[in-house]
Amino acid sequence: MIDRIRKILEEHGGLAVDSSGLAEDADLYRAGMSSHASVNVMLALEGEFDIEFPDRMLRARVFSSAGSIRAAIEELTAGR
Repeated sequence: MIDRIRKILEEHGGLAVDSSGLAEDADLYRAGMSSHASVNVMLALEGEFDIEFPDRMLRARVFSSAGSIRAAIEELTAGR
């Protein structure tokens, strides 16, 4: 799953660095992702994982690292 997330970050995150070299807990906003790019990342994640982020998850902290994104996706796909 983390590789799929990294691919989306690479394509849509607008990061100043290669996402494959970032630790799972690295701050994506400090790595160059803007709030606009985070919306693009969210939309790409929804398409890739066939999920919809509920309003309660539309927070910067949910999209602040690859690890926090993974945790959110795992929560949304639990029980599938």
